[in-house]
Amino acid sequence: MKILVCISHVPDTTSKINFVNNDTEFDTNGVQYVINPNDEFGLTRAIVLKEQTGAQVTVVNVGGTDAEATLRKALAIGADEAIRINANPTDGLFVAKQLANVVKEGGYDLIIAGTESIDYNGGMVPGMLAGLLGYNFVNACIGLEVSGNEATTIREIDGGKETATASLPLIVAGKKGLVEEKDLRIPNMRGIMTARTKALNLVEPTGDANATSSVKFEKPAAKSAVKLVNADNLDELISLLHNEAKVI
Repeated sequence: MKILVCISHVPDTTSKINFVNNDTEFDTNGVQYVINPNDEFGLTRAIVLKEQTGAQVTVVNVGGTDAEATLRKALAIGADEAIRINANPTDGLFVAKQLANVVKEGGYDLIIAGTESIDYNGGMVPGMLAGLLGYNFVNACIGLEVSGNEATTIREIDGGKETATASLPLIVAGKKGLVEEKDLRIPNMRGIMTARTKALNLVEPTGDANATSSVKFEKPAAKSAVKLVNADNLDELISLLHNEAKVI
């Protein structure tokens, strides 16, 4: 079985976010990047399947040279090889088309992506990828087992969970639950050293144009100052909640 894990190169959640050029571009200065958390759950699940079935695991990213450090980390975690599609991932459909070409050429049986990345939160690439390829697709997946040519999945639905089976090839949009947070793999020294010798292949993008573009970014409004009320002054607290906060 050949597994492809889509990896997004995203700002660490602790990074301070700013924008430049009249709020039209993200300011990358001083920002640390990590594997997108949803993708990391998918990668760990792929490594577990590799250990169970002997599958080959490839990771792929659409991005610039700065994303190679993230791909190397994925290799250190246990992926066998990496592919970097040399393009700026600014549009969901464009990214999906680039990934579709890699899937077609690689003949992958199982493609695992995160439900969404934590930078743009588009949540569109896995579904678009399935549509372009005509593959079975499971969204919001929190459980995945593979036996032969069939996968059993568990996905979140409103008010509960749904268990379904699907034949390979299959695209899964995964999230926390594919593995527990405590089971995420941390690269050890051997993995880091081995990652240096694993293949990181560069693929040039196709000529597809972006279907959309970002016009402007805007930060959430700043939080208002906190008012402290003496614990003995219940009347003032009720007045503030009623007249200012208007929650009662």
